[in-house]
Amino acid sequence: MISQYPTYHNTVIITYPYRDNITLLCYPVVRQAALLAYILLSVHGIYCATTARTNVLRLRAFIWQGLFRFSLFLFRVYGSGVGSPNSLRLFVIMVSLAVLGGVVNIIQIPERFVPGLFDNWGNSHQIMHVMVICAIIYLHWGTLEDLAWIKTYQCPTE
Repeated sequence: MISQYPTYHNTVIITYPYRDNITLLCYPVVRQAALLAYILLSVHGIYCATTARTNVLRLRAFIWQGLFRFSLFLFRVYGSGVGSPNSLRLFVIMVSLAVLGGVVNIIQIPERFVPGLFDNWGNSHQIMHVMVICAIIYLHWGTLEDLAWIKTYQCPTE
């Protein structure tokens, strides 16, 4: 279970859903339900991705997970979600890099234009992995922003 006051060690272990948990910090029951839903969507996405026969189906396997995370992003921006305002920009960069990496892998740039030249180095699959690693770095920076912000935040009492 994730505590209300996360530690840096927890960030390294479970960074990906952390931003969503911080978004729902003041709603503990909803936060737990959202985490369960996210885990189930992740398991479904992994199953669909590992059984997909094409790159398009492999990328599409994670669309529900992405839409779920996007709805939490909108809740944070326009609703009652909480978190550091500075981390939102980092989240947008993270998602952009991850999606762009998936698209590069699907349309197979650059090997589509110069067949054979990029068989070993610089192919679309490698580019995708580099972009996803960069996306994770931005996610980590955004999580650090949230963790610094959360030290001084108190949920409103109702």
